[in-house]
Amino acid sequence: MKELITLGEFVIQQQHKHAAATGDLSQIFGAIRLASKLVHREINKAGIADITGAAGLENIQGEQQQKLDVYANEKFKAALAARGLVCGIASEEEEHFVEFDHELNKGSKYVVLIDPVDGSSNIDVNVAVGTIFSIYKRKSAADGPVELDDFLQPGTEQVAAGYVIFGTSTMLVYTTGDGVNGFTFDPSIGVFYLSHPDMQAPESGNIYSVNEGNYIHFHDGVKRYIKYCQEYDPATNRPYTSRYIGSLVADFHRNLLKGGIYFYPSYANNPNGKLRLLYECNPIAWLAEQAGGRATDGNGTRILDIKPTELHQRTPFFVGSVSMMDDVERFMVQERARLERMAELA
Repeated sequence: MKELITLGEFVIQQQHKHAAATGDLSQIFGAIRLASKLVHREINKAGIADITGAAGLENIQGEQQQKLDVYANEKFKAALAARGLVCGIASEEEEHFVEFDHELNKGSKYVVLIDPVDGSSNIDVNVAVGTIFSIYKRKSAADGPVELDDFLQPGTEQVAAGYVIFGTSTMLVYTTGDGVNGFTFDPSIGVFYLSHPDMQAPESGNIYSVNEGNYIHFHDGVKRYIKYCQEYDPATNRPYTSRYIGSLVADFHRNLLKGGIYFYPSYANNPNGKLRLLYECNPIAWLAEQAGGRATDGNGTRILDIKPTELHQRTPFFVGSVSMMDDVERFMVQERARLERMAELA
């Protein structure tokens, strides 16, 4: 019979591999685990409880907040504050970072950045949604107030990152820089069990994920890559299959398991891209790299190397299997070279 290892047991086992480990991360994961269970419970009542639909408010992104956004944001904040190990949180749903200034949190060493519900508009139609989180050590003095610079750190400084996907089952997937592991929630006893140890992204795949409704606005390099994905070529297993859910967590999770590429490029209406660097791209990029994939902005810059300048900074985002990332970047490089030649001739 297969040995069942819980999330809590696994985190403690990993701690023992590092002599300097203090156990702080295991307690932070405990808070994330608790809030995830609460969100799971509400999602599974969608349709019979008043958790679907818009809340009647806009977040800082100018997007309509869903009731689930508001609920999840409050639950994650409360759970993280209660452990006394986090001095502040930055959320996609909040204009400014939130400082935890209670006596319990004084001297706390960590900050958390979070997208409480990625793809929340999908909850109304019973489609998978998720939570994305990222944990950093603060840079400011532990005996002082948390500062903006504590949150504006490049992705290379993450100490843990992950996501929770609420789909046909609820799974928590995370990394601390030593591979990627996935845990499936058993709601009958309220426990996350290790179900996907040492997750590895296939080197290639046959799935491409992009909102093709924006095709007309895309950079010509992106358009050429999409056409390449659609062309017949048995040597490269094309045409590829187009799959786009509209929830980054769900699209990435599928491609992580099966092989594929996800991209949300810049275009006229969103010149800096649409996805948020801190809440979405950095944690997903680190997970991708830890599983053997890659993530860039499509212009040759590794996502994790970008130095943030604002909390809600956006970036173009390309992430997925290595060979597919090589292909899309080849098209982008060719297009940049073409534009440079045209500029020289003008």
